[in-house]
Amino acid sequence: MIARTWHGTVRAEEAAAYLSYLNGTGVVDLQATEGNRGVYVLRRVDGERAEFLMISLWRDLEDIRAFAGEDVERARYYPEDEAFLFELVPRVTHYEVLVRPEIQDGVGERGGGDDAE
Repeated sequence: MIARTWHGTVRAEEAAAYLSYLNGTGVVDLQATEGNRGVYVLRRVDGERAEFLMISLWRDLEDIRAFAGEDVERARYYPEDEAFLFELVPRVTHYEVLVRPEIQDGVGERGGGDDAE
């Protein structure tokens, strides 16, 4: 499994609006792409800024390519991103997932290893 990470920063007073926008654009597109295994959106408010970290989980690079295009390291943006974000970070980062939560009866447990999917 591969984790694709992207980050961006908006004004704190626009954090809720940006989350709503993310949910209606990037999150929906990620979840609708074959091979996507889940999406996490994390937010950290620090004074007047709200930082977002999006982590999407993927079966393999070919599935990421279906979402991102041939250059899988290039960030994908939507029309209103420029109005919200302080900066359009051009690149994303990919990580091999080595340990992940196993969900059983609503309780997360340690899992993973070399065969984590």
